[in-house]
Amino acid sequence: MDRRALLGLAALAVSAPSAAAASGGGGAAPQATFMRLPTVTGSVSGANGRRAVMSVEVGLDVADAALRTRATQSAPRLRAAYNTVVQRVASTTLPGMAPDVERLVAQLQAATNATLGRAGARLLIGTVLVV
Repeated sequence: MDRRALLGLAALAVSAPSAAAASGGGGAAPQATFMRLPTVTGSVSGANGRRAVMSVEVGLDVADAALRTRATQSAPRLRAAYNTVVQRVASTTLPGMAPDVERLVAQLQAATNATLGRAGARLLIGTVLVV
């Protein structure tokens, strides 16, 4: 099963109610609010002292059109901020333990808000995997 496809399905689920409302109201078709970003990875100590990789699938749900444009233009800066956060969390994860996903999400959301300059973009996490 391709878990990345789930992010695409989540985007369809978010935009489906809007599309139904727009078609009934006779207005223009809504713009997609979901923005998918590449998988972010970080190096973590695995069990038995071996190195492992933590990968995090991320996306953004941005309802405001102006902020969505800014997020699209800031995609490289967002990826850099996310790489920093994921590497920091991965380096503090104890060997053989699961990462603290709630702390990871909070730090990624803070990095999103700082990079975009204001709140309004909601961070979506697809999969957090340590292999």
